[in-house]
Amino acid sequence: MVTGPGRSEVADVPGPQAEPGQVVIDVERAGVCGTDVELFTGDMAYLRQGRARFPIRLGHEWCGTVSAVGTGVDPGWLGQRVTGDTMLGCGACERCRGGRAHVCEDRCEVGIRGGFPGALAGQLAMPVTALHSLPDAVDGVAGALVEPGGSALRAVRGAALRPGERVLVLGPGTIGLLVATFALAEGAEVHVLGLTRPSLDFAAALGVHGTWTEADLPRLPFDAVIDASNAPGLPALALDLVEPGKRVVYVGVAGRPSVVDTRSLVLKDVTAVGILGASAGLPGTIERYADGSVDPRPLVAATVGLADVGAVLAGWRPDGAGPGPKIQVDPRA
Repeated sequence: MVTGPGRSEVADVPGPQAEPGQVVIDVERAGVCGTDVELFTGDMAYLRQGRARFPIRLGHEWCGTVSAVGTGVDPGWLGQRVTGDTMLGCGACERCRGGRAHVCEDRCEVGIRGGFPGALAGQLAMPVTALHSLPDAVDGVAGALVEPGGSALRAVRGAALRPGERVLVLGPGTIGLLVATFALAEGAEVHVLGLTRPSLDFAAALGVHGTWTEADLPRLPFDAVIDASNAPGLPALALDLVEPGKRVVYVGVAGRPSVVDTRSLVLKDVTAVGILGASAGLPGTIERYADGSVDPRPLVAATVGLADVGAVLAGWRPDGAGPGPKIQVDPRA
């Protein structure tokens, strides 16, 4: 758990109990995310807003096996491999009743917001309503990438791409690369903008059609631009680069405010789409992983145990790590 800015520890805590409507999951794999790093450094906005506070038990990208069920839960869940939604709404407000629990004002976010313990642990308790079953074709590595995949799929859907259309993805991190792979699966011509040649070479190895830095980006007509970065200047660049009458999608979040000139948005007749969370994209992500149309596993550079999570949060990469951006955790190791 993270006990304060830059401080973490592996602690023995009581095992979770399956409360009514909940299950307990034995965690198989969990991913370390950029949001986890922001919570570790103390830069995450939720900390300033009082929506999260230390100590925090991190981990919102995960998969595992149901080992216990609470009152009111179908015992058929026992033994099932599952992943789950990060966004847990109150269930009673108008947003939740209208299918928008991911923007519920009183929501918890697993391992992030509202004190809900995360999956960087041996076990995790979850409401059964947030679970999604995993077929055998989705292994543990891919299973722990369903959550970021859901955000990426929602971003691609938000771009409303048709086969053959050209999309530019800003940022070759985990979300950006997943956006690129989902867009490729939709038949789009995919280009990726990044900072370093190694990260762009990795994107090229995934099959994208063009990889560029800002200095050498050709002035192509982009039918959509998807900003999956955390750079505060790139939302404005996305608007500048997209074709008039087309779409920009914002799925990345910068650490400080980004400035977009809405006059350009209006005069170019551009549709801007914001994406928060994976909720509506989880079923489609599981389907695409299962049928092989999207394979997220090359993004995982290494798998470590819980004892190494603090070092990973501080920027350490294990010896022999691959070129991908994602580090996963096997809590059983």
